[in-house]
Amino acid sequence: MAGDCTWRKSSYSGGDAIDDDCVEVAFAQAVRVRDSKNTAGPELEFSAETWQTFVGAFHR
Repeated sequence: MAGDCTWRKSSYSGGDAIDDDCVEVAFAQAVRVRDSKNTAGPELEFSAETWQTFVGAFHR
């Protein structure tokens, strides 16, 4: 899934400590999510509609 997208670190992620939970999100043809401490590792991919439903659940 690697590619030419811009990754953004979540504002809810902790600092740069080794034990902080960190995720990054990229918006391309699909929404991609990965662990910012393991950028070569696996990614999750969601449709834009699924992502909006997920994010919307936390903003109510």
